Amino acid sequence: MTINDDANSPAPPAHVAIIMDGNGRWAKARGLPRIAGHKNGAEAVRRAVAASVELRIKYLTLFGFSSENWKRPSGEIDDLMGLLRHYLRGEIAELHKNGVRVRVIGAWDKLAPDIVTLIGNAENLTRGNDRLHLSIALNYGGRAEIARAARAIAEAAASGALTPEQVDEACFSRHLFTSDIPDPDLLIRTSGEQRISNFLLWQSAYAELVFTETLWPDFARDDLEQALRDYHGRERRYGASVGSV
Repeated sequence: MTINDDANSPAPPAHVAIIMDGNGRWAKARGLPRIAGHKNGAEAVRRAVAASVELRIKYLTLFGFSSENWKRPSGEIDDLMGLLRHYLRGEIAELHKNGVRVRVIGAWDKLAPDIVTLIGNAENLTRGNDRLHLSIALNYGGRAEIARAARAIAEAAASGALTPEQVDEACFSRHLFTSDIPDPDLLIRTSGEQRISNFLLWQSAYAELVFTETLWPDFARDDLEQALRDYHGRERRYGASVGSV
């Protein structure tokens, strides 16, 4: 029996975030160029989105391209940007038909102008959808996001729009890219690596972390369901004592 086949199954986490890792190792293990790993990784994105809809997850955030990824060879970056263009042109209509809202977080306005246009079109087309909120982190870094929020708050305070007393955790959260979505309940990283690599640093303060050996191009519904089982097997206390919440 799979998750959600039983009416008594626990409710899924509202927000799942995934660090999609292992494309390069997947390709190397098969004697293929890295781009083959990225292409198969795009197929895994499709599977993850479909599974999230079926499993009634409301928010899915995927780490697509970090601000540190610009250090990769230029040819690989060109391939990744080409895949991104292909995804934004070829997948958005289907996502829209299936009730998926697409948004991009990060400094995506610094990407190539045609990609910026494609992102804007995708966000505008799907803005009214509510079956799944899909966020894709592009040109994203958690520390940079925190610095950006701090700078905006400092500017507001300098202008008199905010007083120091008004700056609290809720105020800070409102200045993040994710201001209108809940913090992740579950953060998954594929490929066996056990670090969060500058992803959603503020938002993941109380997220449950699941690390799987599966390389991202092989990630399927079974892997997501196993991560959900791990999640449901834990007691989330948010710093309180056992039995107090």
